[in-house]
Amino acid sequence: MEKKDIAIVVALVALLLVWLFYQNRVNSRARAEAAEEAAAQAAAAKFEPLSAETHASAQLRAGDAGSNATTSVAAAPAATQPAPPAMEAPLDLPATTNVLRSGEAHLTISSRGATLREVTMLAYRATPDPASAPVRLDFAPYPALALSGVPEMGADADFETVSADSTNVVLRRQASSGLTLERSIALRPDYRVEVTDRLINSGASPIALEANSLSLGAIRRGTSKNDILGVDSLADGTDARGRVPKVQHWDGKLMRLFTGGGRGFGCGGAPAADLMPLTAGKQVDASQKWMALKSRFFVQTFSSDATNRGFNITLGRVAGPGPLRLDHVSAEVLFDGDVLAPGATIARHYTLYIGPKKLSLLQRLGTKTSEIMQFGFFWWMCVLLVPTLNYFHDLIPDYGVAIILLTLVVRVIFWPLTHKSTESMKRMQALQPMLKEINEKFKDDPQKKSQETWRIYREHKVNPMSSCLPMMIQIPVFIALFTVLRSAVELRYAPFLWIKDLSEPENLLLGQLPFVPALNILPFLMAATMVLQTKLTPAMGDPAQQKMMMWVMPIMMLVMFYGMPSALVLYWTVSQVLAIVQLAWQRRRQAAPDGGTPTSGAPTAMEAMTRQMRRRLAR
Repeated sequence: MEKKDIAIVVALVALLLVWLFYQNRVNSRARAEAAEEAAAQAAAAKFEPLSAETHASAQLRAGDAGSNATTSVAAAPAATQPAPPAMEAPLDLPATTNVLRSGEAHLTISSRGATLREVTMLAYRATPDPASAPVRLDFAPYPALALSGVPEMGADADFETVSADSTNVVLRRQASSGLTLERSIALRPDYRVEVTDRLINSGASPIALEANSLSLGAIRRGTSKNDILGVDSLADGTDARGRVPKVQHWDGKLMRLFTGGGRGFGCGGAPAADLMPLTAGKQVDASQKWMALKSRFFVQTFSSDATNRGFNITLGRVAGPGPLRLDHVSAEVLFDGDVLAPGATIARHYTLYIGPKKLSLLQRLGTKTSEIMQFGFFWWMCVLLVPTLNYFHDLIPDYGVAIILLTLVVRVIFWPLTHKSTESMKRMQALQPMLKEINEKFKDDPQKKSQETWRIYREHKVNPMSSCLPMMIQIPVFIALFTVLRSAVELRYAPFLWIKDLSEPENLLLGQLPFVPALNILPFLMAATMVLQTKLTPAMGDPAQQKMMMWVMPIMMLVMFYGMPSALVLYWTVSQVLAIVQLAWQRRRQAAPDGGTPTSGAPTAMEAMTRQMRRRLAR
């Protein structure tokens, strides 16, 4: 490659860097403005998605104020909340709450609608501060377990508490039609919630139940730009071959519910939110074995022994200008209507999991529920890496050290392969003079040049593809590690050295630097190790191209990894350092005893092969 071409490539890379830094700055400013606006609206307590919901929230606060138990009803901006279920006019009974407790979670159950209003996960902090309060999922604006479509049993109906203890509560309500709903809620180990609804016809006439639905609490997107929202579902039954169908991941389709599928996603990753509706939805008309609402680290799943007829998804976006960003996702599970004869009972049993996206816990829930982790094509590698990472953490309770040990294991496993590849590259380097002579002699005869080149490879037992083999084999490992380290709840707020959160970039001097939102040191260390590794790797091909790649690839990787989670950058940096150690060890081992100069007398391999080649070419 000529010098002017190298200059053009460097200039393009520089422009790419400037553009990416500018985009990061713009997006950071837009997120900050949106957050300030949301905080101001929340402080003003102007949450009014519908007048019925506003009235119901006021009634709940008033009722709870007169009770001994406590319920947190958070005010939030109208634009960031899903539409609430239909509510009847409240009765005069005061709202009461019951808190179900385990060593893992606390559930706040309100008598208003017999709904789940709040989940507190004791093992997970709300912020990186070690003294932070536990994570709290606030379902108050859109209560979970709200029943819609059954008259006088909605989210604002008053239920009587029949019995309650630390892990169980039973609530009951009788409608004017004679229909009685008795709901029992039990908190079980591993973040499971068991719910049983018994619909009883206590009257003397048949009662026709219309199609109805049960709500799931809204899952909200976190403040990190790396956070996600998703919906997963598994259809009931089997396919034509008797196999369980595939799990449906709706992540890629959620944004299109706002755009209608007609507007593309630009370089910023999302279309502008201007003029888009604040909410969007989709109905899935097919019976489901289970469904799940999830964020990056937490998930809410639903399954039932009662046959459902599908579900509704409701999405809300972040209000204000800027790119389209989802704020929350909620859902309703749909059930068909029925007829209850006098004295008849319909029983539905639901199982919810409201907790961390942790592989070991999700695997216990049911068929294919582990796929909520969304490990993708290399799931088989991910399910090996997750327990290995946790095993090292059990040995040394520091996830940064665990990642280093995991990286060391990966490098040791691939050590023989990379060693063989390096040796092959050195032999290829020795063949370069011979290959150059072939190129010059047969430059007008490509077929003959190819034949002679491959003959040289065969005679000297060199495979030109062997240098690429280690990288190709490590690709599944790298992708699996990328998936695991990006979404492992174990790394959430896990500190290491100067890093406060391994699941996020380092974010040093946040908001104090020009061009970039924050300073991340690890990506620069990673790029430096790449340059050093390239220098130690045996050179092949055009030296000018080799020199250019020595700088272009690290710069590209620096740009790509700058905003990635620190855990992933730490893994890649440590992997590069171990590769450098291996290359240095191989060089020292192959050096002559006198300190590195080849032993005198016998010609070098390159010289011998060059003379041999010249004799063949002369013939």
